[in-house]
Amino acid sequence: MSDNSQNNKRIAKNTVVLYIRMIVMMVISFFTTRVILNALGVVDYGINNVVGGLVAMFSLLSSSLSSSVSRFITFGLGKGNLEELKKIFTTAINIHVILAIIVIIAIETVGVWFLNNKMVIPIERLHAATWVLHCSAITFAIGLLSVPYNAAIIAHERMSAFAYMTIFDAVAKLSIAYAIKFYGGDRLILFAILNIIPLAISQIIYWTYCKRKFEECAYSFSWDKGTFKEISGFAMWNFIGCTAGLMKDQGVNIAINMFTGPVINAARGIAMQVNSIVSRFIQNFTIALNPQIIKDYAAGNLERMHKLIFTGTRFSYFLFMFLSIPIFFEIESILLLWLGQVPEHTVLFTRLVLILTLCEIISQTLITAQSATGKIRNYQIVVGGILLMNFPISYLLLYLGFAPEVTVIVAIIISQICLLARLLFLRTMVKLPVKQFVTDVYFKVILVTILSALLPLVCYVLIQPSITRFIIIGLTSVMTSATCIYYVGCNHNEQKKVINAIVKIKKKLLH
Repeated sequence: MSDNSQNNKRIAKNTVVLYIRMIVMMVISFFTTRVILNALGVVDYGINNVVGGLVAMFSLLSSSLSSSVSRFITFGLGKGNLEELKKIFTTAINIHVILAIIVIIAIETVGVWFLNNKMVIPIERLHAATWVLHCSAITFAIGLLSVPYNAAIIAHERMSAFAYMTIFDAVAKLSIAYAIKFYGGDRLILFAILNIIPLAISQIIYWTYCKRKFEECAYSFSWDKGTFKEISGFAMWNFIGCTAGLMKDQGVNIAINMFTGPVINAARGIAMQVNSIVSRFIQNFTIALNPQIIKDYAAGNLERMHKLIFTGTRFSYFLFMFLSIPIFFEIESILLLWLGQVPEHTVLFTRLVLILTLCEIISQTLITAQSATGKIRNYQIVVGGILLMNFPISYLLLYLGFAPEVTVIVAIIISQICLLARLLFLRTMVKLPVKQFVTDVYFKVILVTILSALLPLVCYVLIQPSITRFIIIGLTSVMTSATCIYYVGCNHNEQKKVINAIVKIKKKLLH
């Protein structure tokens, strides 16, 4: 009981640390995006977004390996086996070095050919786009080498170090944005080159920190066939899911470019940026929560694991919903105030992407639970196969002349089909009580969302666009969401904890 209490406190502490980081990053990110968009212009902003996405297409293997390394390190910590951890870390470094070399070669051959022959880039900006591709390849390779170190920090739940580095990264990006604003030459090329510097500095700091703090992070060249086979086997099946995820995001982004051009990529990129900023609220919570889910499975504590899945899913959803409702209704005003210029299609893209994220949040802790088991072959074949349908269906609809926003609608529908498949698998894999999940989580979050959005919707329909409506919708969203979450979304024990937390805060403020 005391161990569970201590673990819960660690989750709370890490979440608070990550939220402080998120608030700083959110403020910086808002300024950064506006400065970059104004400095580059809509076309160059779209080129940077889609060419960077082309490089991300080559990160299929790295994504599957990243989640594999994180799972094995966290699982090893749950079992307390130091020697096994050392083998995992060393093997992970070896794999990522080899992969970095392969990916750079692929980008500089296949990537350059695809950029010059298949993508819709204005001819006068093709030279700059090629520079973006080369620099993106370098930043990708550097980021790839940091994966085992990031996995170690998250597995050890040292979120303060993780928070400091991401704040440094956000400040560096803002500095770069202002630097290109005052540059008289090709700003897109300078932007691509400067982005390499903060990533390289971060990598050096990660190496130094992990080597000093974690025993298993002392690299010495060796090759353990058994560990390599185990990680590679897990990664191979995980590759299906990672491929599906990247095709849904970057693959569809490239398809949009092929049918509509870089201006629509800019609109989609801004929508994804808004979503990314708001999503950091829930990412902070899930980053702190995920290691505990994996460690509980490793220790055989399935009952607490189920409890974390239920509570984690609901509250990560509520955190995002709390912020997304006022943004959903007032996104046009927010974008105009934020960016000064709003590319066509951005408003509808943003609203649909917010809905998509709400749908996908419900699956986040389920994905962690599935990964914890290590038994992912059948799961990835089925769920990954369903996710892969995002790209061909979206491509077909774009080919038939549908508006580019249809790609997000496709993703929303498929996300719900995948949720059902995940629940059916986890019922066997971790004995998850599916019926209880549907009633206590799924239906509950939908009901809370509908009730929370009713009053803001009435205000949106009845009041003309103005600063008054902006303020009224913001206030009503906060009040209705907080009320519905407390009375409908929380159970009795959770309500008591909320009251106790408020009482403690009051006492501290009064004293």
